[in-house]
Amino acid sequence: MPFFPTRRLLNELVNRAIVYSHNGDPSKVLTAFSYRPLPPPSPNTVNVKFVLAPINPADLNVIEGVYPAKPTPISYPASSGLGSDNSVFVGGNEGLAQVTEVGQGVSGLEKNDWVIMTKPQIGTWCTTKNVGAEDILKVPQMDGLSEVQAATMTVNPPTAYNMLQEFVSLNEGDWVVQNGANSAVWSLLSLNLRKSCNFASQVGQAVIQIAASRGLKTLNFVRPRDNLEELVNELQNLGATKVLTYDALADKSLRKDLKEWTGGKEIRLGLNCVGGQETTLMARLLGNDAHLVSYGAMSKQPLSLPTSLFIFKNLTSHGFWQSRWYSQKSRDEQKRLMDLLANLMSQGMLKAPSHEVISISAKESDEEAGRKVREVIAKTTGGQHGKKVLLKFSID
Repeated sequence: MPFFPTRRLLNELVNRAIVYSHNGDPSKVLTAFSYRPLPPPSPNTVNVKFVLAPINPADLNVIEGVYPAKPTPISYPASSGLGSDNSVFVGGNEGLAQVTEVGQGVSGLEKNDWVIMTKPQIGTWCTTKNVGAEDILKVPQMDGLSEVQAATMTVNPPTAYNMLQEFVSLNEGDWVVQNGANSAVWSLLSLNLRKSCNFASQVGQAVIQIAASRGLKTLNFVRPRDNLEELVNELQNLGATKVLTYDALADKSLRKDLKEWTGGKEIRLGLNCVGGQETTLMARLLGNDAHLVSYGAMSKQPLSLPTSLFIFKNLTSHGFWQSRWYSQKSRDEQKRLMDLLANLMSQGMLKAPSHEVISISAKESDEEAGRKVREVIAKTTGGQHGKKVLLKFSID
């Protein structure tokens, strides 16, 4: 049974969180409860108010209990009246927040600063939170940087940037090949393809835009579809060089065309979020000493690569997980990356994903708020939402 906390006490409890007490179908186990204002922050922490919090595929995998990263349960006995034995998990990994209070010992942060979360599974689907100063990064205030861009800059844009940066030294004019080029998802363990393909996380689109900003050229593969021409135009407007369907991978003329497009230059970086036969065929397009980087498995099929690619072409295959990158890098390195991405966004070189904001009003009861979130997730996983969904909570 879903976890249903006590009735919200209007005019007293002004904050709200979307939570679950056990793993399961997110459209069934999620609920909402309200809690009193936060106390002043303890030393080395800050209180924040969330501005926008995306719903990502990996968030749902976490709720389902099939994702490698696990959240920490949180108790709200003093604020919810639920008793000391009641603890819940707050949904959400990514989001934009605004600092409301700064604790002693915290430097570099002030009230009203924008911040993003760098601690995995910190729980962003709520109105307010007390967080450690080491678990957040200040977002540089730049003209042209929107709330949506800032709220979605923690996962997908850095995934795209790091895959382009960390495995092969690429120069202007070099080529990159990727599948899932309109990819809706970076999640490793999404439970079905439809779910994966209808989230607008857009790692593939971020790859196209970041590559274009560096003068790199991209060969992009997508699933066949009725609106293919529309999709091709969309990706080319973002900076894609060539866009083909997976059917082209079986066409013997592709290699000849590719040699003409690249001027004979070998492709040394391939990005994979699909797996299966499509990736096997794509890997054959890579040149000598190339690197294939996998960050997802939307087909749910294993990655199968011919031994000849390793023996005769010296192929190297990697896996990439942005959460691991955060755990291995210093705060200075994290900050440099976020500043770089914010600059690209402010200059219009990295656009906000197509999105829809779902507002959770303070006037709604906990039952109504929980039902609204469950219904949105059910529609999203059912393919009825083709846009990235962000939650916006009101405490007024």
